[in-house]
Amino acid sequence: MEPDKNVGTENLNIFVRFGDRISDACQRAVREALQRHKTAGNPIAISRDGKVVILQPDEIEMGPEPNET
Repeated sequence: MEPDKNVGTENLNIFVRFGDRISDACQRAVREALQRHKTAGNPIAISRDGKVVILQPDEIEMGPEPNET
């Protein structure tokens, strides 16, 4: 697939230009989802040593809050 000639080169590196902001937003979204599951009493599935493990709400660890930007 050929690049769109109407897209400037500055737009091609959007993930490089905004990578930190994208990463921060993803971390906040995951933290919010974990908090919602914990508060609602719903378990979550994680991968541990290559196996699927179900964590009960009281086993969900939140860790420190990421810095707000």
